[in-house]
This record gives sequence, structure tokens and C-alpha cells, in this order.
Amino acid sequence: MLLHRAHGLGNDYLVVEDQSPLHPARVRALCARHTGVGSDGVLEPVPPPGGAADHGLRIHNPDGSEAEKSGNGLRIYAHWLSHHRGAGSRFRVWTAGGIVSCEVDGDQVTVEMGRYQLGEPFSFEEREVQPVSLGNPHAVLRGAPEDWREIGARLEVAVPGRTNVQFFTPVSAHHVVARIWERGAGETWSSGSSACAVAAAWVNTGEGRFPVRVEMQGGSLEINGDAQTVTQRGPVEVVGQVRVAAAWLARCSAP
Repeated sequence: MLLHRAHGLGNDYLVVEDQSPLHPARVRALCARHTGVGSDGVLEPVPPPGGAADHGLRIHNPDGSEAEKSGNGLRIYAHWLSHHRGAGSRFRVWTAGGIVSCEVDGDQVTVEMGRYQLGEPFSFEEREVQPVSLGNPHAVLRGAPEDWREIGARLEVAVPGRTNVQFFTPVSAHHVVARIWERGAGETWSSGSSACAVAAAWVNTGEGRFPVRVEMQGGSLEINGDAQTVTQRGPVEVVGQVRVAAAWLARCSAP
């Protein structure tokens, strides 16, 4: 099994470079930091259904579940397609959360994440939550208390189907600081779709203005948009290739 490893602001993914099959147990084993390769998820190239896009992508969380969309994952996948598969600099990628447009400029990648929808705010443990959908679910809260990780873990599973959770603190109309609790992964240094959700929620308050710089533990992403759509731009850094030993792979072959 041959894997391409890269990260976007500390959020690292493995791209499957050959045709090795994936199933939840194998994904969990690959993502394990101490006994596997270690990553925040696995990106699996697939044919785009019905030829609706140029390329297709399945996104696997480290717990073996699947994500509809991932901003950092899409930047990494687009970078790999452009630099290692000759896909050019502009193309469209199908995901379970919708089709997105990508543009690769060296190690900077821009992804048009598509339409976002703001849900009806609700209260969770006496805190207001703003739901945001980008084809995958997000729950955005203003302010990051010391126990934000514990709140994030509880809120993740309190929403049917589970949700990503973000906590943000405004710095200015165009700048916020965010902390990310990702569905199926836990605390994450950065997340492209989460940054988009935070920016959309911040602008929706009437205090924020696009473009918004979303500063996370791993670094910052620039989020631009309007009342309906959002675009993220940020870096990708390639770590290298990993060839998984056949004996190790055989031990995690059962679904």
C-alpha cells in the first residue's frame, strides 16, 4: 500500500496512491499515531459519479467513519492531483457533500466550498449555538472557555448524526481566533470547512465582514464569500510517501 502524506496547517492526511481497499478497521489502524502511519484522516480517490466532476474523493475520518467534505483534505487532494497526477491547476472534485472547484497555485490552494446554509440557533448547556451546513454539519459557538474540548465532545454527539464544533473569539471584523473539535477526530489544529463555517457565522452576526482571517492552532486561512457561498485559500506542505509493509497490512485486513 502506497500513501502520500501531506498536511494543511498541521491537519494531516494520507492519500491512497494505489488501489488498496479501505474499510473502517483499516482506516483506524492507518491513522493510529503510535502503531500505524498516523494521520487525521485518509483520502481515497474514486471515480466521480456520472462524470459530474473531473475527479472524485471519499474522505475517511480516523475513527473509520466518513466525512462529507473537508477543506484541508480537499486542498491536500487538489495539490496531489495537480503536482503528482498532472491534473492541471483548475478542476472540479466530487465529494459526498457536493462538487467543489479547486485552483492550485504552487503550494497555495483555493477551494470554492460552495453554498452554506445557516440553521436555526439553539441553546446547548446555556450557550447559543449557530448551526452551519457546508454539505457537512457544523455547530459554531462564540467564545472559547477553558473546557471547550469537553463541551465540544458533548455537543458533537448531542446532534443527530454528530457534528463538527467550533469556538471563535473575534479580534476584528476581518479576523477571528478559532478552536476546532472535529467530528470523528476530536481536537484538530486546523480545519478548512470549520474555518468557513466560523467565517459564515461571524459575518451573519452583522459584526463580521468578508474576507475573514480565521486563526487556528496550526495557522490561518483566508475565507472569502458572500451571502450564499464561501471560498477558502491556504497552504499545503508535502511530507513524503509511505509504503506500508505487507505484513502489517495483513494484520488489519479484516473489515
